Amino acid sequence: MIHLKDMKPGDTGIVTGYQKGAGTYRTRLLALGLTKGISFQVRSIAPMGDPVEIIVRGSRITLRKVEADTLIVERKEL
Repeated sequence: MIHLKDMKPGDTGIVTGYQKGAGTYRTRLLALGLTKGISFQVRSIAPMGDPVEIIVRGSRITLRKVEADTLIVERKEL
C-alpha cells in the first residue's frame, strides 16, 4: 500500500482505504466517487506536488496535497 503522492503521472491505482482521523477529507473524497476498490489514473502532478490531477469514473479531479495524503492506494500493474 502506498499514498497517492508516491505515484507518477500515467500510473494507475486502486483506492484501498483512507487515513484515520481524516473525516472531513474522507467525506469529500467519497462524494467525488473515490470509494474503496475504484480504479483511477494519475494524470498530472504539479512541480511542488500540489495539486494532483487524477481521472476517476471518467472525470478529472484535482486534489490538494492534504486531500491526496488522505488516500491509501495500491499501484495497479499493467
